Amino acid sequence: MKIVVVGTGYVGLVSGVCFSDFGHEVICVDTNQDKVDMLRRGEVPIFEPNLDTLMRSNMEAGRLSFSTDLKSSLEAVDAVFIAVGTPTRRGDGHADLQYVFAAAEEIARSLSDYAVVVTKSTVPVGTNRQIADIMAEAVPGLEFDVCSNPEFLREGAAIEDFMRPDRVVIGIESDRAAEVMDAIYRPLSLRDYPVVKTDLETAELIKYAANAFLATKITFINEMAALCERVGADIQQVAKGMGLDGRIGNKFLHAGPGYGGSCFPKDTMALARIGQEHASPMRIVETVIDVNERVKARMIDKIVDLCDDDLAGKKIAVLGVTFKPNTDDMRDAPSLTIIPALVGRGAEVRVVDPQGQAEGEALLPNVKWIENPYRAANNADAIVVLTEWNEFRGLNLERLAKKMNSPRMADLRNVYKREQVLAAGFERYVPVGIG
Repeated sequence: MKIVVVGTGYVGLVSGVCFSDFGHEVICVDTNQDKVDMLRRGEVPIFEPNLDTLMRSNMEAGRLSFSTDLKSSLEAVDAVFIAVGTPTRRGDGHADLQYVFAAAEEIARSLSDYAVVVTKSTVPVGTNRQIADIMAEAVPGLEFDVCSNPEFLREGAAIEDFMRPDRVVIGIESDRAAEVMDAIYRPLSLRDYPVVKTDLETAELIKYAANAFLATKITFINEMAALCERVGADIQQVAKGMGLDGRIGNKFLHAGPGYGGSCFPKDTMALARIGQEHASPMRIVETVIDVNERVKARMIDKIVDLCDDDLAGKKIAVLGVTFKPNTDDMRDAPSLTIIPALVGRGAEVRVVDPQGQAEGEALLPNVKWIENPYRAANNADAIVVLTEWNEFRGLNLERLAKKMNSPRMADLRNVYKREQVLAAGFERYVPVGIG
C-alpha cells in the first residue's frame, strides 16, 4: 500500500516510520523545509527510544521518504493520514482544529483519484464529518472516504505501542475504505491484535474516553495520597491493594506531582468542552482537571515546608523536568508549574534532566542547567526528584548528602525509601502519600 502521512510531529513521524516497517511505501509530508531536510539526513527532531534506528533502516530500504510537496506525494496513494497538531485553543479549552481543516482542504485539492483520508490526530466528536464536508465543498465530485483512526501511543514506548497495540480503533462507513484499512493493518491482525471497527463518532470518543479515564486514575490516587499523609497510611500499599483487584488493575496508580504531557491535559479539557456543548456535562472530568492543578500546588507546599517555609536564597537541585521519563516532551509538565513557583519565592534552582534541556531552556528561564545530580547537589539546601528517570533511581545517596549544605529530599515520585535516605545521612525526607 502507498501511504502519505501529513505532519511529522510525534504521532505523524512514529506512525509513518512504523507503517513503513510493516512493508508499506510511506511518504511523510511537512511544510517545514528545515525539518524535512533534517529527516532526510536521518536525524530525528524528537527523542523517542529506537525511533532513529528504525527510521534510518526503512529509509535505506526505500520504503520511507520525506517531502514538502503534498500534491506529487499523493499520486496513486491508497490512504493519506492527517497527523497534525490539535492544541488547546486559547481562551476556551477547545481543541484547535485549524491545522486539521487546512490539511483536509489541501488534500482534497491535491488528490486525483480515490483515497481514504484517515484522521490520526485527536479530534472532537463530529470532526471527521466536518472534514468530509470541507473536502466535498473544496472539490465537488471528488471520490474519497473519511476514516477515524485515533492513536494510543505512550511517549517513551511509542514503537512498542504501535507494533504491539492493545487495540486498533477504526471508525469507518464504507466497505471500500474498510478494505484499504484492513490491508494497512494486516500485519497486526495476522498476529491477532484486536481491531475495533465502529462508526466515526464512536471512534472519536474512544480516544477521549480512554485518556480521560487514565487521567482520572492518576488524579484519584493523588487525592488518596493526600489523605494517606493526613491519617498516617502508605499510598504505595494502598495502590498495591487496589491494583490487585482485576477490575481496577495496577497501572496509573502511582502517586506523584500530577499528570502532564501532550495528551491528558488537552484531551481532558477538550472532553469537558464537548460535554458542555452537547448539554451533557462531564462532571468527573471537570473535577479531575481542577484537582490535578491543586496536586501541583500541594507539591510546591511540600518543598516550601521542607525548606522551613523560606526559599529565599535557598539552593534547590531539581532532578527531572520532562513530564515523564524517556521523552524530551515538556508540554504541561508539572515542572512548568512547580519550578517557576520556587524561583518566584527566591530559590536558586539547578536542573538536571537527560533530555529536557533543549526544550526546557526557553520554558524555564532563570534556572541553571547542570549535567549531573552530584554537581547540582554542591552546597544545595534540598533535592527534589520530579521525574523518575532511571538515572535518578540508583544515586549514591551518601555522596549526595555529603555534598549538600542541608541534606534534605522531596521525593515526588517515591523513588526511594525513607529509611534508606535517612540512613545515607539526609536530615529530612518528604515522599508523596506516606504519612
